[in-house]
Parts: sequence; structure tokens; C-alpha cells
Amino acid sequence: MNALPPLALYVHMPWCVRKCPYCDFNSHVAPETIPQQQYVDALIEDLAIDAGAAQGRALVSIFFGGGTPSLFAPDQVGRFLEAARSLVTFAPDIEVTLEANPGTVEHGRFSGYRDAGINRVSLGAQTFDPDQLRLLGRIHGSGDIARAVDEVRSAGLENFNLDLMYGLPAQTLQQALADLDAALAFEPAHISHYQLTLEPGTVFYHRPPPLPDSDAIWQMQLDCQAKLASHGYEHYEVSAYARAGRRSRHNLNYWQFGDYIGVGAGAHGKLTWLASEERAGLAVVRSARVKQPREFLRRAPAERISDRFQVATEELPFEYMLNVLRLTDDFGEANFVARTGVPFAAIERSVAEAQRKRLLERGAAGQWRVTELGQRFLNDLQALFLPERADGRQSGATPAA
Repeated sequence: MNALPPLALYVHMPWCVRKCPYCDFNSHVAPETIPQQQYVDALIEDLAIDAGAAQGRALVSIFFGGGTPSLFAPDQVGRFLEAARSLVTFAPDIEVTLEANPGTVEHGRFSGYRDAGINRVSLGAQTFDPDQLRLLGRIHGSGDIARAVDEVRSAGLENFNLDLMYGLPAQTLQQALADLDAALAFEPAHISHYQLTLEPGTVFYHRPPPLPDSDAIWQMQLDCQAKLASHGYEHYEVSAYARAGRRSRHNLNYWQFGDYIGVGAGAHGKLTWLASEERAGLAVVRSARVKQPREFLRRAPAERISDRFQVATEELPFEYMLNVLRLTDDFGEANFVARTGVPFAAIERSVAEAQRKRLLERGAAGQWRVTELGQRFLNDLQALFLPERADGRQSGATPAA
């Protein structure tokens, strides 16, 4: 019998000081005064709606993302966490992460966040190069990153992540490595090291900056991975590197197809429901909240959910593989069945094709892993698991010319 997957909570704080030209997240330029009290009230109402979906599970992680959550005062963050604890059980070792922009850090603020219940911080450094910071529209300088790290450490929060990007406009390999050296000097517990991509709907997508070519970007990735490994960082996901025992539990839950409640403007959720007398197997239900903060706050709690639907059974294998293939760990046939309710036989042909193309290889009994070639051509690997349409082609596939 299937068991419910672990459960996490995502809390979306939608406001930023400025919208970055590469950002496709649901973020909005903050008003002169952010309605913090009203918004946290709404978050608590939001959580109350979905609290029953915990189905007896304790939260393994909470993630305050944005936007820029560090624009919210520690007492408001604490007020939400106190209310959340009364609505849903917290695991004894729960991971509670707050994203922060180094340009919004005030002296002593992280001590307040720690007292509120935050035990992990993710700092959006992105780069240490002053020219690149300006091109990326960031509001901080490299000195602000150093001050933010000092504030985090002074608060006793040693479990912190630095976000760092590569493949920046006209960036050279030497510059990418220099950025990584600057990040490593702070000895963070975790580094998110990811390529700048031009996402639809962003300023950069419509007015692309001059980016390095694909071969140069690949070399940046390889050389930076080698440097991270030499400094003791384990590469456990496409863009995630951690010291021993410091993997991001919250993000791992996403990649392992766990469940999560999403609260706040534009937040998404994924919840699994087990079989009942009326329903065989399991059901995976996705939901989304209204995106615009003003509209979100205007609506009554029950009207804030803009979309809620059960994922079609034939879509579940692709959704699972889309996530788990990002990990460097082996994935198991038994876990696939437990998380999707679908027999592994449903993807055996795709797995065999991936193995033939040397994108996947067998691990221990019932285990599979992504090869180095599969990591490089991850999109091609994931596409092999798209569900077939009635005409025999895979969904999203285009006919050959």
C-alpha cells in the first residue's frame, strides 16, 4: 500500500525593491509601505484552508521565498510561524529557510529572524562583480554580501546558502571562477550555482544581452564543479552543492516528488491523496493562488485559489521524472511506484531508450542513475518521458521536417 510522501510548506512573499531583468518569478515592485500585517493575516487564512491536507503528517520544511522575504519584519515572520504551528504539526528537526537580498539586510535583523524560528538563510548574491551586478539589476554591491554573511553568522545561523550565477553577459571563464572563489571564501554550508537563462516574459528575453556561447558555458560548469568538489561540496542536484549534511531538505522534497502546501500570492501546491472507498489508487492534486498581490488580498480566502486540478494519471510519470532526473543520486523503481501510483512498466520503454542513448545507467537492483552525458543533455533525457499522444508522438514533440 502506498504511503503519503513527506510534506513541506512554501510561503510566497511577492514584493521586491526592484524587478531584476532576468527574473520570471511572481515578484512585484514593493509599494511605499508593504501591508505586512494584512498580508500575514492572509497567509494564515491561506494555510488554514489547506491544513487538512497534512493528513497527519508533520512539516519537514518551510521556505519563505519571493520576491524578497527579508523585506518583512522578523515579528511578522514569527507571527506566521506561530500560527502555522497551531494549524500543522512541525517535525522536531524542521528546516525553516528565509530568502534574503543582501541589499535589504539591516543590522541585527537576522537575530530577530532566528528568534522567530528561522534556522536557515539563502542569500541572493548572484555575482560579486560590480559591473555584472548593475547589468543584472541587483540593488546590492559585493560589500553588502560580506555584511549580510557577517549578520547571518553573528545571529548564529551557520546553515546558509549563497546563490551564484554563471554564463553572465560577456562573462569569461576566469571571471566565473573568480566569482566562485569569492563565494567559497565565506565557507557557506550550501551553494546554488546555476546558469543565467533567458526566460520568456523577462526584460532579458525581449532584449537579450550578449551571453557566452554554449561551449564556454559548459566549460564554466565543468571547471566550477571541479573547484566546488575540491572544497568539499557535494554535487547532489543540477545546480546544488552542499557540505556534508547540509543539503536543502525543502528543495530535495520537490525533486523527490514530495508534497507541499503553497500559500501566498501566486504560490503553487502539490498534494497527494490516498485511495478511499470511492477512489482507487492515489490522486495528485495541484493548486495555484491568485498571482497579483492586490487581487490576492482583495479576495475572500476561499476565492484566492485560481486553479486546482487532479494531475492525469498518464502525466504523472513525466512529472516525477522531470524532478528526480535533476538529482545525482540513484532513483528507485519502488519509489516511482509509491509516489505516482503508476507501475514502473509504464516507463520501461523510455528507460530502455535512455539507457541505449547512454543517458541513464543501472545502479543497484531496482535503481537507476543519470550518466554524465545525461546531465549534460538533461532536457533531452526528460523529454523521453513525455506521455504519448493519440497519434503516437510524445506530447510537446514536433514532427520532423
